Amino acid sequence: MNIKQEITDLNVEKSQQGFYQGFNQIVTVGAKVLIIALVLWAAVYSDEAAYTLSGIKAWSFTYLGAWYIYVMGFFVVACIALAVTPSIGKIKLGKADDKPEFSKFSWISMMFGSGIGIGMLTYATAEPLYHFANNPDTIQGFTASGSTGNIIASMKWAFFHWGLSAWGCYAIIGVCLAYFSYNKGFPLTIRSALIPLFGRKLEGAVGHAVDIFAVIATVLGVAVTVGFGVSQYASGIYEVFGWNWLLNADKSPSTQGMLFALCIVMSLSIVSAASGVGRGIKWLSNINMWLSAALITFFIIFGATVLSFTSLTQGLVAYALDLPSLLFTYWAPSEVEPMKGLNAWQSGWWTIFIWAWWIGFAPFVGLFLARISKGRTIREFILGAMLIPTLVACVWFAVLGSTAINLELTGVADGSISSAGQEAQLFMMLKLLVSDTIYPIMTSLILILLTTFLVTSADSAILCVNTINSVGVMPNKSKTHIVIWGVMFSAVIGVLLISGGLGAIKSAVIIAAVPFSIIMALMVVSLAISLFKDRLSIIELQKTVSQ
Repeated sequence: MNIKQEITDLNVEKSQQGFYQGFNQIVTVGAKVLIIALVLWAAVYSDEAAYTLSGIKAWSFTYLGAWYIYVMGFFVVACIALAVTPSIGKIKLGKADDKPEFSKFSWISMMFGSGIGIGMLTYATAEPLYHFANNPDTIQGFTASGSTGNIIASMKWAFFHWGLSAWGCYAIIGVCLAYFSYNKGFPLTIRSALIPLFGRKLEGAVGHAVDIFAVIATVLGVAVTVGFGVSQYASGIYEVFGWNWLLNADKSPSTQGMLFALCIVMSLSIVSAASGVGRGIKWLSNINMWLSAALITFFIIFGATVLSFTSLTQGLVAYALDLPSLLFTYWAPSEVEPMKGLNAWQSGWWTIFIWAWWIGFAPFVGLFLARISKGRTIREFILGAMLIPTLVACVWFAVLGSTAINLELTGVADGSISSAGQEAQLFMMLKLLVSDTIYPIMTSLILILLTTFLVTSADSAILCVNTINSVGVMPNKSKTHIVIWGVMFSAVIGVLLISGGLGAIKSAVIIAAVPFSIIMALMVVSLAISLFKDRLSIIELQKTVSQ
């Protein structure tokens, strides 16, 4: 059998001098122009921008909802297949003598912090409470809204949104990039993972377009995460310092409050990114894990301990048993109940939006996971990137969500948690659990944890955007570019907050999620082709030697 060989090098042009020395100017400038155009459009025509972004979101969810559901299921299945296939799972990402750069604790800490860490603090209380009132099981009549029998169902749906699907989305990009970079010798950038499909076309316009889409997806994906985070951050600052200008009359975070929080977070992120992965990001990620452990321990002891344990164990069983159907169930638009309600739920701000969010977040998280995972096997990488973060996320949702639900069920909260905005629900729950003396201490701890999570996500994204722009290896003198991209991240988030609030940010992520989801699917196909060719090459070599 004659095996068509892949190209062994990728010659992507970099500037040899001047301000963009070491960077590909087409990708760097092209991404900047598109992002600046988005910022100016949203700033000058704010009402039109908010309306248009909302329309794009609605169109995407209506006509591409099935694509989001099936492609995310495909990523999970692909990751599992890679991990369980003996000949593939044992492949080391790197040379035979390469050793992991980071300890397992730091490795896992950085994965979790860069991935969905900040979402734990915003959604761990809010999402189980919402699903407790309404989820597909209640819509279909399997459980009753607001009843004890609906607790496990609420956890199952929260686990589904923040579990294997999210981390499978990140892991599949990470393993593709790591394999083509460390095993094949290509640059650590998105285009490299498409070599078997497009070959030398990736040195030109095709490759530039792929990397530009990756940069824009990263900026908009991080905008959603940081947008949610600064909303909760402003509420936290108010709880600690009592500055009224941080909140509106209805106690929701004011625009100026969120912009103030954004300035703090992005300033710290730029400083951390400038210090590199081995220092600022690693240290912050380790701090994240220790503070997270302290906070979750507090809620385990002083929250609804028994209910939390029951919700975790039974919720995981329900999630595991239903996972095959959950991954590939799409409820098409309909005027007949319960399909109408199921489609409205899935296509509203839940599964389809969250899948689009993860896809928008995936370029930088996947690249970052690849960056810190050299020397680990494919099986170790996938298990570490999928199972451990999923279990940690499930513990968070079970403990915080069950405690909030229990306070509402027993009448202690009297609706105060469920009626609060999602950015304030964690603080409201905490206020009911501790004394007035302890409350400022615990709130300050949460504020510090919010800071470290937000900064870790933002600084990782800044570094990864610069890595893509420099075709895999940032030049030594790249701090100016780190500052510039930090400012651009801030401008995008700030303008979207002003023009349409969190709704505009949530809608904007769809702009890049649609094309990048296609790129991700092609990356999986590309990896499969390369692995198959490598296997055939080994078999032919063995035959030659035996003859």
